[in-house]
Amino acid sequence: MKSGSSLLDAELHKTDPRVKLIAAKLKKENFKPDALIEVLHTAQNVYGHLPLNVLAYISKALSLPPSRVYSTVTFYHFFSLKSKGEHTCLVCTGTACYVKGAQVILNEIESKIGLRPGQVSADNQLGIQVARCIGACGLAPAVVLDDEVQGKVTLGEIINKIIDKMAAK
Repeated sequence: MKSGSSLLDAELHKTDPRVKLIAAKLKKENFKPDALIEVLHTAQNVYGHLPLNVLAYISKALSLPPSRVYSTVTFYHFFSLKSKGEHTCLVCTGTACYVKGAQVILNEIESKIGLRPGQVSADNQLGIQVARCIGACGLAPAVVLDDEVQGKVTLGEIINKIIDKMAAK
């Protein structure tokens, strides 16, 4: 994280309403360094990802080295340094889901939507992710579409739901 643009970042923080939410969380946690994960969750929720200038802000506010904040973000799967898209589609690739067709679903998403796991559409409307297991093996194959678990999905059904979500901008 670069500190050379800290003056610019300070100006952004004055005008960005999302920073007010992070500042409120920091205050609620009494600016304690051990509140890092809670503050990062708040920042992730308001931004959809964790921009580097926001990590620098959190680092300074909690009096933590930037390396500690960055290593925490990169260690936990939940946190992301880049946008995952306005809408997210996470396909479970655990054993039960894989056996019931998770790879076929991923292949169909790539074919129809043109995105592979880890990619976000050019208009930032859709991001495709995979997870080793979401703990819904009885619903295999399972897909999480915008934080809502879709169980026993079929190819046509999930593709149509994805397209509907993107069309509902």
